[in-house]
Amino acid sequence: MTDPGVPTAHAIEARLREALSPTVLEVIDESAAHAGHSGANGLGFGTHFRVRIGGPAFTGRTRVAQHRLVYDALQKFTDAGLHALAIEIRV
Repeated sequence: MTDPGVPTAHAIEARLREALSPTVLEVIDESAAHAGHSGANGLGFGTHFRVRIGGPAFTGRTRVAQHRLVYDALQKFTDAGLHALAIEIRV
């Protein structure tokens, strides 16, 4: 059972699709592998994610600008407990 206040891979994916219209998108919740680490919430989900994303929104931007697009789109999730985000840009 998920807590409605805890970020999920599905919700993150939906937000990224809405904000950035990616042509490539994979969101993986890696929280269980970080149990006991800083930022883990004890639930085994909702804190550590990997995002593989690509599309026209990223073309011609610096790596920092590409990552900023993702971070800005996911700010509400960071505020809700997303602790770590590994971003892999595919262009």
